[in-house]
Amino acid sequence: MKAGTTVDDVPELMEGLRVIKRRERHVAVHALYDKGVQIDVIAKTLGLDRKTVRRYANAATPDDASCGTGSRRYGQVHAYSPYLYRRWNEGCTDAARLHAEIVELGYRGSKRTVRRHLQEIRGSGKPAPDKPRELTVRKATWLITAHPDKIDESNALKLKQLLARCPELDTVASRVRSFASMMTERRGSDLDDWLTSAEQTGLKPLCSLARGLRQDFDAVAAGLTLEWNSGKVEGNVNRVKRIKRDGYGRAGFDLLRRQIILSD
Repeated sequence: MKAGTTVDDVPELMEGLRVIKRRERHVAVHALYDKGVQIDVIAKTLGLDRKTVRRYANAATPDDASCGTGSRRYGQVHAYSPYLYRRWNEGCTDAARLHAEIVELGYRGSKRTVRRHLQEIRGSGKPAPDKPRELTVRKATWLITAHPDKIDESNALKLKQLLARCPELDTVASRVRSFASMMTERRGSDLDDWLTSAEQTGLKPLCSLARGLRQDFDAVAAGLTLEWNSGKVEGNVNRVKRIKRDGYGRAGFDLLRRQIILSD
């Protein structure tokens, strides 16, 4: 132990070493994975378990790898969320004190993890929720795609924290917003520039989307430019399908035609 280091500082030092190791692994895995190297080969090359390699490969940032299903510390602090939230609403907002209390209950993580877990509540300035709520994929998608005017202060804070934590997701959100503006303002002439910017990100989902849109470029550009759309046609197609389902798919063409005419 270094001079001037107390016993209480040891967990913080260990946490720092874990962060460094996690970042090094994340860089090493993605250096191979982004080149198309298979998971099994990466595992053998780096001397890691395949599950560990897969977790780092699927993580956009090192912190995301620590919050996967295989992270024991992540699971530990969330197991004590009901107690932490109750004590927070009782007026105890000192992370160090709360850490000491849950340590007596069996928690083995660091004070830094507890502090980070409570950061969102502290930033919101509101009471902790009665039940801890995870940020689901559906909620994250809504935060990114929703109109800014429809996002309240609390959700705006969640979005800001989410994008700050993952630069790649911040890039995706930027492209989503620019596409939404292009669509609502009918600026189909900007489509080629948008596709180029999406491809330049190097992100596989955006590149795949851009590749698909380029295959039907003229139709997409027209849809983003003209005021006409196929809404009425699609509505009639759905109506015909509904009528056909009513007959359990057994109606012949003549009967189906008669039913459609009489339904008008």
